[in-house]
Amino acid sequence: MRLALAEAVAAGARDEVPVGAVVLDADGGVLAAAGNDREASADPTAHAEVLALRRAARARGEWRLSGCTLVVTLEPCTMCAGAAVLSRVDRIVYGAVDDKGGAVGSLWDVVRDRRLNHRPEVVMGVLAGECAAVLKEFFATRRIR
Repeated sequence: MRLALAEAVAAGARDEVPVGAVVLDADGGVLAAAGNDREASADPTAHAEVLALRRAARARGEWRLSGCTLVVTLEPCTMCAGAAVLSRVDRIVYGAVDDKGGAVGSLWDVVRDRRLNHRPEVVMGVLAGECAAVLKEFFATRRIR
């Protein structure tokens, strides 16, 4: 989660919403890391999770990320939760809860939907306070007073 937090801080420094993600292999080695890049790339799908999953798949040479763990600073949205399911990651670990758009237990629970053919394990709340603080600080500096 510390590496994901570093990616989030770097994204925030680029004026991106500060969310970071890391994909770990079965041995805990880092396959890929990314921060949000929607603004710079003008790509609505350039969420940290999607970018990290794409990079991890390239690093492995296959789209199936079985045995891998997706670590992200903010609870994934529906798109990212779906991408995690479709990539077959074994586990999703996230920090801050997203009550407004989270799809891994908060607003929705895409990854545990029994109708899907793959349901990753979920570990929530890892360094939640630190992850939330990065987001709160970012948005506090952008609010109209």
